[in-house]
Amino acid sequence: AEPGDGAQTWARFARPAVPEAAGLLHDTFPDGFLWAVGSAAYQTEGGWRQHGKGASIWDTFTHRPPAAPGDPREAGRPSGAPSPSPPTTGDVASDGYNNVLRDIDGLRQLGVTHYRFSISWARVFPNGSAGAPNREGLRYYRRLLERLRELGVQPVVTLYHWDLPQRLQDVYGGWANRALADHFRDYAELCFRHFGSQVKYWITIDNPYVVAWHGYATGRLAPGIRGSPRLGYQVAHNLLLAHAQIWHLYNTSFRPTQGGQVSIALGSHWINPRRMTDHNIKECQKSLDFVLGWFAKPIFIDGDYPNSMKSNLSSLLPDFTESEKKFIKGTADFFSLSFGPTLSFQLLEPHMKFHQLESPSLRQLLSWIDLEYNHPQIFIVENGWFVSGTTKRDDAKYMYYLKKFIMETLKAIRLDGVDVIGYTAWSLMDGFEWHRGYSIRRGLFYVDFLSQEKKLLPKSSALFYQKLIENNGFPPLPENQPLEGTFPCDFAWGVVDNYVQVDTTLSQFTDPNIYLWDVHHSKRLIKVDGVVAKKRKSYCVDFAAIRPQVALLQEMHVTHFHFSLDWALILPLGNQSQLNGTVLHYYRCVVSELVHANITPVVALWQPVAPHQGLPSPLAKQGAWENPRTALAFAEYARLCFEELGHLVKFWITMNEPYTRNLTYRAGHHLLKAHALAWRMYDETFRPSQKGKISIALQADWIEPACPFSQKDKEVAERVLEFDVGWLAEPIFGSGDYPHVMRDWLNQRSNFLLPYFTEEEKKLIQGSFDFLAVSHYTTILVDWEKEDPLKYNDYLEVQEMTDITWLNSPSQVAVVPWGLRRVLSWLRVKYGDLPMYIIANGIDDDPQEEQDKLRMYYLQNYINEALKAYVLDGINLRGYFAYSLNDRSAPKFGFYRYAANQFEPKPSMQLYRKIIDNNGFLGPETLGSFCPEEYTVCTECSFFHTQKSLLVFIAVLLLAFIVSLSLIFYYSKKDRRSYK
Repeated sequence: AEPGDGAQTWARFARPAVPEAAGLLHDTFPDGFLWAVGSAAYQTEGGWRQHGKGASIWDTFTHRPPAAPGDPREAGRPSGAPSPSPPTTGDVASDGYNNVLRDIDGLRQLGVTHYRFSISWARVFPNGSAGAPNREGLRYYRRLLERLRELGVQPVVTLYHWDLPQRLQDVYGGWANRALADHFRDYAELCFRHFGSQVKYWITIDNPYVVAWHGYATGRLAPGIRGSPRLGYQVAHNLLLAHAQIWHLYNTSFRPTQGGQVSIALGSHWINPRRMTDHNIKECQKSLDFVLGWFAKPIFIDGDYPNSMKSNLSSLLPDFTESEKKFIKGTADFFSLSFGPTLSFQLLEPHMKFHQLESPSLRQLLSWIDLEYNHPQIFIVENGWFVSGTTKRDDAKYMYYLKKFIMETLKAIRLDGVDVIGYTAWSLMDGFEWHRGYSIRRGLFYVDFLSQEKKLLPKSSALFYQKLIENNGFPPLPENQPLEGTFPCDFAWGVVDNYVQVDTTLSQFTDPNIYLWDVHHSKRLIKVDGVVAKKRKSYCVDFAAIRPQVALLQEMHVTHFHFSLDWALILPLGNQSQLNGTVLHYYRCVVSELVHANITPVVALWQPVAPHQGLPSPLAKQGAWENPRTALAFAEYARLCFEELGHLVKFWITMNEPYTRNLTYRAGHHLLKAHALAWRMYDETFRPSQKGKISIALQADWIEPACPFSQKDKEVAERVLEFDVGWLAEPIFGSGDYPHVMRDWLNQRSNFLLPYFTEEEKKLIQGSFDFLAVSHYTTILVDWEKEDPLKYNDYLEVQEMTDITWLNSPSQVAVVPWGLRRVLSWLRVKYGDLPMYIIANGIDDDPQEEQDKLRMYYLQNYINEALKAYVLDGINLRGYFAYSLNDRSAPKFGFYRYAANQFEPKPSMQLYRKIIDNNGFLGPETLGSFCPEEYTVCTECSFFHTQKSLLVFIAVLLLAFIVSLSLIFYYSKKDRRSYK
């Protein structure tokens, strides 16, 4: 590889991945993959003065008085963070020094193959120098290694994880002095000699960037020296030489007998260009050179610093001699990578970003390393995220970041060909988090730092990681596999257009005026004044906008079309004192044309949209649904619609997607009564003659526990489902009253705003349905832990979040097909085996993306989950409606683009049509079930369709009569000629 080859990475990942590759990859890691977890001595051991341990620079650094404003230790705190409490220290931390068996049991629970830990230099050599080592310290690490051997877990041992013996800092000035390398060599030799027979992976130094820059240039970390940038670069120079010395020591004296490998743990960030220009890409390359390449290029390429550093830093950067370059080059047996929040987003110097954008993208970084450093074996020796220090065991945010990073590692291996040999989750347990103290937690196991015993309690992330290791990744599961099969023959295949564009413009053929064509001069039609033709009767075909709309539906092959009436257009005042007959006639023509085209109209009476929540303005001004009179007005409006349209409409929706999160309890109460009044009216007055069906359509996105192992999260998910869906569903489809979960929750909080139904109202509302219709778009994760106060719902005590490995639409709506199947199953468990319709389901897509691949992926997978619900779960599913017909009425959601007054089908339309034509998903071995075609005809034409035999008989008689007349006329004429 040549320096700079990694720059290809940005171009490779510039275009968005196809949906199939952007989401979860169902695959496993290579056999023999190393699954590890890690910890660092100062963060977890405690016992800072036990059994002869010497002081380290972190002991000294944390024992200082509280930081004053402007102190470099304050510079590392995130903006908006509270002021620090009195100095927190690692004096006790997780007390790992006194709990070896406890820690070993944690490793056993995880099922890891490797455990990364660090040796405390000051515990082995209290003064830092060679001499009599501390036997108790050696005994502790020997006991730990022996327990690991018994467990079958391989150690990955770090010699230096930031905790330099204080005496070496005092006497030599720490790593600023090149003489420290000799002391480091003595310490390493002792460790190789005592522990090397049991250790096959050694790491010399952890994250030298942080040690050099923040220990000796900014002073944000121990030893807290606020030196010049020159001192930071000099320390890094010394660390590289010290590392090389240890590698050569092991290579020469210990590798032949111990057979291990040695590397250095290099921390890095990832960075993306603000815009994809050559200049910005070069700046991104420079940013990685200044952080990762600073140490990686000398070791893995040529023994010298990146050219971008040498040309930008001039005299600040020390020079290597030719012999030093040879000495450093090649001193790593594998690429040891650290990637996580300690460096990214917290300890990365802003000027080292070069005005580009940081990103937690591990996959891209792995690809960059692979290209830049000649395809090395990469061992990820630290990776993870963090949660708030107040979060206990349900650490959902950490768990999903862990899932994301492991998924990106798998994609790097399987899709990009990167040679990643192992992964280390950080860390085993909660501990002291350096400049963040105890304000955050990074452990897989929870530690109560105030308790005496400091037990390790597995968090949700630990259970997730254990399962993942057991499966060696994300193997394909039966429930993730697509299902072949078909829906029932009478399945309703529909499309949604929330509001039909009411365009009452008449066609040119309805104009009664007379025109002359001026062929000699203007070449235009000239109206003849005072002359008009006889005005003919108006027909539905006169509305120019209807037929093209119906033609789109016919092109899709849908059997049903779902749209909402505009109450405010039909009755501007909310009552029949002012009726817009033109609009009502237009709607009548729409449904008539649909029926003529053999498409069943599915008509909603009301849908909450701006302005005025879809209500007539006077009703909105009088309190909208807060006013009980609105329910009565709705019932009268429904009566009008049934009278005017009911002979054509056989599929009614009273309320379409009332959004409970924007609804007051009083408004919801009246809305339920309005629905029930309309349903009872139709059932008693109109159903006998019109023979239609009617129900309410509820929005039912699935709510999933963020931590699937957490009972509290399951309770939270059920609570949110009851407030989101059960609030309106339970009175209608269940008990006739509000859900017990809802009532109990509000009563516990002394919130008595939820109204009560009278017994008469319960009877009115309960059972006011013919089917259960739900719209479904996405899935939301919920957690009971208050991780992010800005996103926490104190009212329901719930934190909403998303799985960051999920595919998302441009508007950040998560694509989670299995959520549809789960919500249908939940509804059946709650309300019984009712006929169900998915009345709306769809996703927005990038309007610039011609192939609308995301919508195609969404359709394919959501409809397949609907098929699983029907075939495998026995859900009585009667229909599926895709949202939406076109971009004109629902921008970014349509099957048709709209431009220059033209509708253009997208590829997703053709996919949906194919699914409809197949009535599901046909495979090589799947035979499509034969479904005889059914025709729905208009009622006006019903006489002609039901009396076909009579019509044929009359036609035959008429024909015979005409023939007879013709013969009589012919022969009578012939006879007259003969007579003459």
